[in-house]
Amino acid sequence: METAKELIRRFCKWEYTVLCLLVLVLLVTHFSVVMQPDKPLFDEIHYIEDARLIIGGEGTERGEHPPLAKLFIVAGIELFGDNPFGWRFFPIIFSVAGIVFFYLICRQLKLSKRVSYLATFLLALGNLSWVQGHAAMLDVFSLTFSLAAFWLYLKDRLVLSGVFVGLSALAKLNGALAIVVIGLHWFLTGRKRPVRFLLSMLAAPIAFVALMPLFDFVIGGEWLSPIAQIKEMLSGTGAITFAEYYAEPISIASRPWEWLLPIWYGTFDWGHFVLPYGGELRWQGGIFGPGGVYSYLGMISPTITVFIIPAVIYFIVRVIRGNTPLLFPFAWFLGTYLIWIPISLITDRASFLFYFYPTVGAICLALAVAIFHLLDIAKARGRGKIKWLIAITVPVFLVGHIIAFIILVPVTLWLSIPLGLLLYVFMLRYLGIFKLLGFGDSLSPQEPQVDILPETIVE
Repeated sequence: METAKELIRRFCKWEYTVLCLLVLVLLVTHFSVVMQPDKPLFDEIHYIEDARLIIGGEGTERGEHPPLAKLFIVAGIELFGDNPFGWRFFPIIFSVAGIVFFYLICRQLKLSKRVSYLATFLLALGNLSWVQGHAAMLDVFSLTFSLAAFWLYLKDRLVLSGVFVGLSALAKLNGALAIVVIGLHWFLTGRKRPVRFLLSMLAAPIAFVALMPLFDFVIGGEWLSPIAQIKEMLSGTGAITFAEYYAEPISIASRPWEWLLPIWYGTFDWGHFVLPYGGELRWQGGIFGPGGVYSYLGMISPTITVFIIPAVIYFIVRVIRGNTPLLFPFAWFLGTYLIWIPISLITDRASFLFYFYPTVGAICLALAVAIFHLLDIAKARGRGKIKWLIAITVPVFLVGHIIAFIILVPVTLWLSIPLGLLLYVFMLRYLGIFKLLGFGDSLSPQEPQVDILPETIVE
């Protein structure tokens, strides 16, 4: 009995216990609805059909995309059958792995355990992250490889980081933007050892060019020139322009600046930031009724959307003041989002809201740091209206984020509400809100501090 108690005590004190809890919630919610809908969701139709052609020995019809992500979808179908479980198994596994890499990135930036967990909590329960991580599309594979590349770069494993950038681009060409993020961060943090850095980053294009013929051979049974394939991909994806395919002012395509706050626009189509599947009702047949048609909404959670611009302003201000940890999400935002604005203006390339999916992590990281900054301000004040305003605002924001998750994610309310409440109460205690309000001790351990940011933000 004592041994069991000791194991439980050690597990509760283990750094990754809270991360394991979040991973478990994600796996349960994803796999509880993995079979619904039983038809392709969003752009799954393109990649599932392509996977069927590959399995049938007919090669790929999606020549504008690189091969790696397609092979994961093929592998899921081969292992589990041509059904929703087979389509979505690997996307779900990769999305959860991406959440783990994101937490490790936060810790590698020397953010405290609590800040790191809060940022991970915001990302994991964000609707766009959850929905994109559920769909058999290319983006989840590309992003997870990018997050692994970021983590390895921050650990100074530069060559391996470059290889993972190459894998990210092999999943989807947009993954090449990971090297822009890494390059910007290296430039902003002092440009140390330039020869070593540049030679290491050559691993990205080398991995891309070297591995693509191998993956293409697995798909089509023949060796193809990587140079010819790159030209075909660039030509195919570059041809998808607003003028050619999305000339109507109201369409599912949108300009990058429209993703930040769609409610600012007097006239807009919900398709700019909401891509419904299965009708307007979340369940046809009642909120708690069994069966029915699930509706997936490809939108950014409102609790994140309304704070995108404030979060960007916050980490710009903090970076100017010399805050080193926030340099990385700043470079992340520039390299995966802001770069789309000149691309859109110069090339007229059509873009869609889910292109913001790789950037959501940067916003969540900045929001978590800002929230703890506010909590530290509140703790510094013994009494007063500012302390109580912060102490009330933060829990309201967190409950709003969980409510958005419960409403938007198509998981039965019998499951999502208890899990949401569990996570909410845990978050309040783990963040020390109860202690701030004078209602007891925080569950979070005391962590050593440095003076880069106030108190609990950085250890």
